[in-house]
Amino acid sequence: MAGRRGDLRRHRGAGRPGPGTDSAAGGGRYVVAYIEVNPTAAADGSRLVRQFRDLSRTARGNLRAEALQRIGLSHQFVLMNVWADQDAAEAHATAAGSVQIRDRLKAIESAPIDERVHSPLSVGALTTDAKGALIAVVTHVDVMPPQRDSASAMIKQLAEDSRKDDGNLRFEALTQVNRPNHFTLIEMWRNRRAADAHAMAAHTRAFREKLLPASGALYDERFYLLMN
Repeated sequence: MAGRRGDLRRHRGAGRPGPGTDSAAGGGRYVVAYIEVNPTAAADGSRLVRQFRDLSRTARGNLRAEALQRIGLSHQFVLMNVWADQDAAEAHATAAGSVQIRDRLKAIESAPIDERVHSPLSVGALTTDAKGALIAVVTHVDVMPPQRDSASAMIKQLAEDSRKDDGNLRFEALTQVNRPNHFTLIEMWRNRRAADAHAMAAHTRAFREKLLPASGALYDERFYLLMN
């Protein structure tokens, strides 16, 4: 996903939540950052991503901060933050500590940080930071702009159905603020068996079949381990 880097400052006041948006997050901002370092720098990247996560947790307005490491590609990471509002997200992004860590990551990156700002579409109750040996799945969904509203409804329904699946700990559907036809799905599963069972569930397969005609790009589903 390199080359799609977001800028938090461009999102001030932009992109109201779309149809069917949950109000549980109260207008909060979900920021998903894809971080990719050189394959030989995976250990340094892991250390810096953890530092970035820990720094986020101490920032004003941070409601949750988690870091993920991709299964099979250990030099790729996701940093996920939930902020009380846009101002809190922007303040953290421009803080001296954040700038320092970004500079250190830049020295070992194989692609720029791809940071995407979202509003909640269907997120359920906001839980605290996850812990343990969990399987996380992050999926980028891109639909053609005229199909945005119908896709929003389908994705919202998927989230609501999937939260009932055995072994699901969290299923969040987000709408990208500056591109409301782009969505991010964040899933937490007790183990890989639960994640695989969800993929084979009737409601998941029905969703994928209905979504395909509206898709504007490949359904980009990636598996990660939670970094404790």
